[in-house]
Amino acid sequence: MAGESPGMVERTDEGAEEAVEAARGETSPLTNRPAPSAARTVARRLKMPKVWAPLVLLLAVLLGTVQLLRPLPDPEFVVAGDGTYTFTGDAFAMPWPGEGQAAAEVVGVGSLGTYGERKPVPTASVAKVMTAYVILKGHPLKDGQEGDRITIDATAAKEAGAQEESRVEVSEGQSYTLFQMLQMLLIPSGNNIARQLARWDAGSEGAFVKKMNAAARELGMDDTTYTDPSGLEASTVSTAVDQVELAREVMQDDVLRKIVRTPNADVPGLPGRIYNNNDDLLVGNPGGLGIKTGSSGPAGGALMWAAKRTIEGKERLIIGATMAQRQAGSTDANAHLKVVKERSYRMIEAVQDALAPATLVRKGDVVGHVDDGLGGRTPVVATRDLRAVGWGGLKAELELTDGGKGVPREAKAGTEVGALAVGTGPGRAQVPVALQRDMAAPGAGAELTRLG
Repeated sequence: MAGESPGMVERTDEGAEEAVEAARGETSPLTNRPAPSAARTVARRLKMPKVWAPLVLLLAVLLGTVQLLRPLPDPEFVVAGDGTYTFTGDAFAMPWPGEGQAAAEVVGVGSLGTYGERKPVPTASVAKVMTAYVILKGHPLKDGQEGDRITIDATAAKEAGAQEESRVEVSEGQSYTLFQMLQMLLIPSGNNIARQLARWDAGSEGAFVKKMNAAARELGMDDTTYTDPSGLEASTVSTAVDQVELAREVMQDDVLRKIVRTPNADVPGLPGRIYNNNDDLLVGNPGGLGIKTGSSGPAGGALMWAAKRTIEGKERLIIGATMAQRQAGSTDANAHLKVVKERSYRMIEAVQDALAPATLVRKGDVVGHVDDGLGGRTPVVATRDLRAVGWGGLKAELELTDGGKGVPREAKAGTEVGALAVGTGPGRAQVPVALQRDMAAPGAGAELTRLG
């Protein structure tokens, strides 16, 4: 062609690409021509739809089938907002004892906090609460029942004369009902009665102690060790936090709850009326529910306590434990006992005064939604006002729960699908929740396009 240099020939686009590849030294060993690049090879193959189109279609069908056959994710509740409610008013400040350790909670509401180092300390007679708990696990009573009759053995009768420990004056051969024995155990705090019950239940005190420690493990009392059924031994140790765990269980038992709140009682066969070391709380505070005192040189003063306050017709249970309290400069166990009771009573009264009701959610409020896991969200609303009890500054956690029934994948508007709850443990407040609008199961489109 005119203007072309000698020896020049016209190149196609493909020839130009081969020239560039040749310049890079990429040649075919047979033709001495540049070898086609990998990218070029792929590009050429993609230009052959008659070969690839059926394969791509088959792959799409297979992938779609897999997506459709995959199990659907379980629908889940999601609480609206940050899922909390903060009670108004001045922040509550517990009047903690200033020494030793303490813990408290309002059952169904939550913990009031803890005080002091969480380390095992001697329990003294507070250990008898576990003794009673284990006895009733193996020999349950209903309110009003007396239970088996238990005969006093020679050991219990001999120990009735011990001057260095609390005991009940019983004689060999006498028999008392199980309910009466529990009264003698918990009201005047009879050490000899604790050991008699242990032998009656397990055959020996050692075997019974093993049952006490097993029960402690079941309740999550990991910092507790029992070495005797009465608490006289300083090696029987626990923490305030652990004793609150036990108090919560004990106060659910009608028989134990009845006994521990008794200021005094007459038991036929005993020389006189038995009195509770905690009777000043039980008589002086209408909401006092007792539980158990303990005092000794190694333990100082200890008290597992319970009280109530009735709000809007419902009894609110307050429980706690105060341990290792001492009267400065004294070696008198009764002086230590006086101190622990005074300090515990201040805490009880402060909590009773601080408790107040509030409306956390109004009927019809959107409290969250059901998430189907594939992008679908259906609002849920409270079916009535959620009322709860708390104290100033308490940040209560709200939870949507299905009650173990599972959240449905589809349902009509107005269907109750769960509950909105607040608080912890038995007795927490809750109201049903319902769908605000119809909830449909995920469609094929959502199933096909899901990535997770």
